[in-house]
Amino acid sequence: MPVIPFVKQKPNSSPFYGPDDDIPILVTILMGIQHFLAVIGGIISPTIMISGSGSSYLNVDEDLRRYMVSASLISSGLMSIVQIIRFRIPKTRFYIGVGLLQIAGVAFANMSAAQAVISNMYKSGACPTEVSNDGTISYLPCPDAFGAILGTQMVCSVLSIVISFLPPRVVRKLFPKIVMGIVLVVIGSSLITSGMENWAGGAGPCMSRPTSGEYMLCPNVNSPNAQPWGGPVNFALGASVFFMIIIIELVGSVFLKNISVVLGLLVGCIIAAGVGMFDKSSIDSAPVITFLWVKHFKLSVYGPGIIPFLFVQLDMIIECLGDLTAASDVSGLPIEGKVFEERCQGGLLADGISGIFSGLATSMGVVTFSQNNGIIAVTRCASRKAGLVCAFILIICGIFGKISAAFLAIPSPLIGGMTVFLFSSVATSGIRILGYLEWTRRDRVIIAASLALALGVSLVPDWFNYVLPTFENEALQGLMEAINTVVSTGYIMAGIMSIILNLVLPREVSSNSDELAKQKRVGGAQRIFMNESSTKKESYSHSDEESSGSTV
Repeated sequence: MPVIPFVKQKPNSSPFYGPDDDIPILVTILMGIQHFLAVIGGIISPTIMISGSGSSYLNVDEDLRRYMVSASLISSGLMSIVQIIRFRIPKTRFYIGVGLLQIAGVAFANMSAAQAVISNMYKSGACPTEVSNDGTISYLPCPDAFGAILGTQMVCSVLSIVISFLPPRVVRKLFPKIVMGIVLVVIGSSLITSGMENWAGGAGPCMSRPTSGEYMLCPNVNSPNAQPWGGPVNFALGASVFFMIIIIELVGSVFLKNISVVLGLLVGCIIAAGVGMFDKSSIDSAPVITFLWVKHFKLSVYGPGIIPFLFVQLDMIIECLGDLTAASDVSGLPIEGKVFEERCQGGLLADGISGIFSGLATSMGVVTFSQNNGIIAVTRCASRKAGLVCAFILIICGIFGKISAAFLAIPSPLIGGMTVFLFSSVATSGIRILGYLEWTRRDRVIIAASLALALGVSLVPDWFNYVLPTFENEALQGLMEAINTVVSTGYIMAGIMSIILNLVLPREVSSNSDELAKQKRVGGAQRIFMNESSTKKESYSHSDEESSGSTV
């Protein structure tokens, strides 16, 4: 039943199902479908975007894009099974997997590093471009860039495997919340750019709004009911998805809120179909059945991309620990002690193995998702059997090629409206982490300095492009490109700056008198809120006096 604002609802009285409890088959299937609906949008979005058109995308053909989506779904399903079941390494005390209802999917953190690698390869000439007669730059397909992403990702995934054998408390000490909060804020804010570009019509050649040629309209003039980049139709389509998600959060039931992203996208698809913007030809031409390794990529390790992907791995490690803590909590299990540390070790090791396996399976890095924890908390069902149902549905959707083709037929403005909300959630997670800080002067200096450089290079990408010299020597030039990639990637600068400052800045030593002074100190914002509250109290007391006087 939909939630009516300002009306009290009855508390949830449904039974709680633990990870290993017996659960009715029908409930298992329904819960598995609900978890699938909660994660499907997040799993397919990174692959759909990175395979699209633009200066920092692969620009590959529809056939290859369909395969990439299928590979990401199959890889996510297989690695979800590993996380849920959990295996013990023979003759050791170590595990692979967490043994809880945890669904794995393609991580959004991959996007920033992948875009940095692709953009750098187009600039250096490793990926081909073409200049048309009207001066428009066309970025030609570059599948080798995806091979470089996969190879670099697999090498950097070794870091997660190594750190998985360290105690979780050591990991938290190495990467405190101030560092990861800053990095998540910058990752989310930088990804919003990609979402907004798709909302307006896409990140391809049509983005420059040429007055003639094939890309006058988005994605091209041959597309059904093509629109100019940034036109009112594209704006309305993206807005239909974005605001429908908010409306569902406002008046929807608990079940609808858990699948609000999928429902928002569904409403947008219905509107797009009504105005004739869907192209069924790609679905008709898609194969009925597909699987991993039907298509191949030339694997390589891209030197300038190692540092970006190492920071991606660090982000995945912290994200994994946070997700496992939340999963244990909502599953009614302890969040400290030997058993919990064993789960964290197994989860981190499985994530590291996922990075290698997904690369070999031609998919970007797979990591545990956090959406499922909210569903467990609401439905009170933490059964691993429901997670296995969700994993098998993901694999089935990946095997049937028509389903992947249907996802790719969704117009870019709808994907943009959905991903803007999802990417903003990443930044919101970072803000939430920073909210746990005491916000001392030291904290403010670290955050201000890190965000200054990180957001600066995100807003002005060419800021550092002309600082370093150019060399004919390939080794030296490769080093210069690596440095340029690091400095031009916002979240890397955020991570480096925050880690260095967190190590070198002296910590503030506060005495009892300082604590008392801090409690008595009132800032400008606090003073405003205090004045508002005191004004309300005065008005309430005044009305009480009037009412008592009238009564007399």
